[in-house]
Amino acid sequence: MSLTLTLAAPQTPAAPQTGVPEPALAPRERETLRHIAAGRTYLQTARQMGLSKHTVDAYLRRIRAKLNINSTAELTRLAISLGL
Repeated sequence: MSLTLTLAAPQTPAAPQTGVPEPALAPRERETLRHIAAGRTYLQTARQMGLSKHTVDAYLRRIRAKLNINSTAELTRLAISLGL
């Protein structure tokens, strides 16, 4: 009788399944979303990121357009689900 040991390849942990597909956001859009979801104003976010408040507004308009989101509450929910 012969016994054969087979070693399985190490498995990497899978990303947590939240049911939400990972949106295609630029790094600065993700950073902006994180600040707004934390309760910061456009001006506070702009100062923290070294931008104008108009640029922050543009980033948030792009995020809303890409993801078909209409409110800040929805943006915050998205940020939480993404772990931002």
